[in-house]
Amino acid sequence: MTSAPAKHAHYFADFQSLVQGPWTDAPAWLQDLRDNGWSKFSETGFPTARRGNERWKYTNVGPIAKIDFSLAGQPIAANGSKALVPDYKGPGTAAFDLVYVDGYYSVELSSPSTGSDGVTVASLASATADSNASIESQLGRLAPPDNDGFAALNTAFLQDGAYVHVTDGHSEKVTVRISYITSHDAESKVTYPRTLIIAGRNTDITVVESYTGPTDVVYFTNAVAEISVGEGAKIDHYRLLLEGNKAFHVGTSRVNQEKDSSFSSASFTLGTSLARNDMEVLLDAPGAYCSLNGLYLTADNQHIDNLISIDHAKPHCTSRLNYKGILDGRSRAVFGGEVMVRRDAQKSDAEQTDKNLVLSKQSEVDSKPSLLIYADDVKCSHGATAGHIDADTLFYLRSRGLDLDAASRMLVHAFASEIIDTVKLEPLREYLDTLFTAAIPDKSLPVGNLK
Repeated sequence: MTSAPAKHAHYFADFQSLVQGPWTDAPAWLQDLRDNGWSKFSETGFPTARRGNERWKYTNVGPIAKIDFSLAGQPIAANGSKALVPDYKGPGTAAFDLVYVDGYYSVELSSPSTGSDGVTVASLASATADSNASIESQLGRLAPPDNDGFAALNTAFLQDGAYVHVTDGHSEKVTVRISYITSHDAESKVTYPRTLIIAGRNTDITVVESYTGPTDVVYFTNAVAEISVGEGAKIDHYRLLLEGNKAFHVGTSRVNQEKDSSFSSASFTLGTSLARNDMEVLLDAPGAYCSLNGLYLTADNQHIDNLISIDHAKPHCTSRLNYKGILDGRSRAVFGGEVMVRRDAQKSDAEQTDKNLVLSKQSEVDSKPSLLIYADDVKCSHGATAGHIDADTLFYLRSRGLDLDAASRMLVHAFASEIIDTVKLEPLREYLDTLFTAAIPDKSLPVGNLK
């Protein structure tokens, strides 16, 4: 690990400066993990090749590879970034908060938990410094850097992030808000948020993971989340991608579920120039249940890519996958949904749906739902649709006195509401409803039957 390809030289220089500087006192296991991440990234680089690379067939990451993003420096103060924290607090939403500005933990904006009551909500860097055995055994286990250049680069620069650990049998529900913010002065900077969530047996956790930044700055967020759901545990997970219009975002999420566990996720995307949401869920014991929902609204020349995979590794597991897209302008969306049912995973029950509402004749969606079934006693289905606003429904609303624009917006809002209504936190649900309603274009929309 003494050199790097010329095209990765600036990343290597940043990596070396950290290894020879602030990371010199890092635990040996952590430095080994970082070294392995860099080694894998130097081998694979970014997945710019489109031919023969099915996972990136419809998404060109060349714009990310061409820019020499450098590490964001630690902000002098975080107060100016407080306005970028999603504002959905309200009665009944008492929670722990972890806030990061340009990749650095913000003491003044956070409200952590020390772990004295069986709940640890803390900075990953500080928890790692305390020789935490659970972090050493879990970090990098679900999202190894082996076959993904972005995950490898995140691991190489693994410095800080969110650590949530609820011990076995903790009876009270735990709510955690994790906010990753890029500041206004972070031009051409990259951050590497890392999230590690461990839910012990029979615990109940709600996590809101959000990413925000300025609208007029070019920056890159390369995030990785690892989530372990113990036996009988329940996690409600919400992922808010609200980056700036010039931002690049690649998010990698890996989830492992044990017996009789439940993992419900809802992903919401607005903004960003190019975004990737790569989520894989492993149902690794009988009785595991997962529900993955997603909603995205694209405009202008934005590109959103959702790659969602569910692996039914054991029998008697259930999964539900439902994503919806609203496309406007010259934007493009990609949905790749894969549900695998392994040979011995009998009695699996899986449903997969992708629906897209196309508001512009120049926008495009590439949808590829798939089922890989190797068992014979299963119940599985999948489907995808894309089209304009339904003409008959629009006519019905207009016959009731609504003008064309109002009727169109009502139909678009109704289309989005199915996903927004899955949010159980009422203040968050209202916040998202307001956000997406405001983003619906106010214009005459293409009309046709949704095929």
